[in-house]
Amino acid sequence: MSDVLPAVLADLTSGLHRGVVVDSPPGAGKSTLVVRATSSMVSSGQLPLMIVAQTNEQVDDLIARLVPALPPGVGIGRLSAQGYVAPPRVAQHASVTVGSKVADLGPALIVIGTAAKWATLSEGQWPWAIVDEAYQMRSDMLLRIANRFDKALFVGDPGQLDPFSVVESERWTGLTWDPMQSAVAVLLRHNPDLPVHRLPVSWRLPYSAAPVVSQAFYPFAEFTSGTGEGDRRLSLSTSGVGGGAVDAAVEMAAATGWALYELPSQHTLRTDAEAAAACAALAQRVVERGAVAYSEVAPDGAPVTEARVAIGAAHRDQVAAIRSYLPESSEITVDTANRLQGREYDVTIVLHPLSGRRDATAFHLESGRLCVLASRHRHACIVVARAGIPELLDAHPSTEPVHLNVPVKFPDGWEANQAIMAHLHGHRVRDSG
Repeated sequence: MSDVLPAVLADLTSGLHRGVVVDSPPGAGKSTLVVRATSSMVSSGQLPLMIVAQTNEQVDDLIARLVPALPPGVGIGRLSAQGYVAPPRVAQHASVTVGSKVADLGPALIVIGTAAKWATLSEGQWPWAIVDEAYQMRSDMLLRIANRFDKALFVGDPGQLDPFSVVESERWTGLTWDPMQSAVAVLLRHNPDLPVHRLPVSWRLPYSAAPVVSQAFYPFAEFTSGTGEGDRRLSLSTSGVGGGAVDAAVEMAAATGWALYELPSQHTLRTDAEAAAACAALAQRVVERGAVAYSEVAPDGAPVTEARVAIGAAHRDQVAAIRSYLPESSEITVDTANRLQGREYDVTIVLHPLSGRRDATAFHLESGRLCVLASRHRHACIVVARAGIPELLDAHPSTEPVHLNVPVKFPDGWEANQAIMAHLHGHRVRDSG
């Protein structure tokens, strides 16, 4: 980070380029880069500054991190929709003003809001902009706000989920105005000379995970872990009573960082009850076994509480099914890959998108979806799946139509899934049912 930031700011302020792109693998410090870049720009007087994020959660998280990093008296304006209620992490700061219009924000030197909110503005001009999670931003959103700034820094993760829409978007595929293209992809296609920097180290993923995720999802931008072998470990305070596959999987994950909890091969409904119950049982068992996480930030160990455990799935109905097996009071996070993007936990449980399926659709082969699910953890990841996924992949090679004017996307989802399953084969714990 210390080597990349000066080079990024030098390119941004050189006057030679209207934009600079920073590619970041999972946990490499995207938010830290945004905060440090903002602080540096404030110190050098490069203001006013607009900051664009993709969700309200991202905006509020950034504000909570920005305030203590900035000199006292630097006003931050939080652009919001009507009816927005600032959470405590935002409302507690006197330097933050909330408003639905720029005129309501007073003399704020930094204005931050979602891309959707910025797109509603009809006036206003800023010399500098920072776009966070830029690969999640749709190209049409960038087009709608591009006239609001002169120069911009785009920060994001190229390996994770592309912009998402609930409407069918095939009608635009291959067209230059396809709104579902990533903002960065369109930016670089039309401005190939823009400088692109890469953060080469993940500070989230442990030594056991960084090479696996890097090789599967970042074949042309490999990265390493910021920690070495043995720097992090997960210990279990209690022994497993009676053993069983659940305990064996938890122990495998604690010892190696990975586990594949394999259920018998079977074609199932999307809301596979056995798989949903297994996800819930594994998450609860991690806490029940008194897992303690030792790391560079907690050398004496920190208990892995429910709040530090997450379960990820591909679909919302799967999320609902898993939640039904957890107590209502549980603080274990259960969510889709789209909503888990950008978040971090000590231990994650993943319901594999292809588990129990008869086919391998483009949605379930999307490399970014599995990348998000497999890269949220600091210590261990347990994947739950029905047996037969490698055979399913072999029987369903990619047959998606090839569209003119659509660049080939890397990594290929089929290959990424095969790579992850090949690695998990050596960490398999079978549940015989």
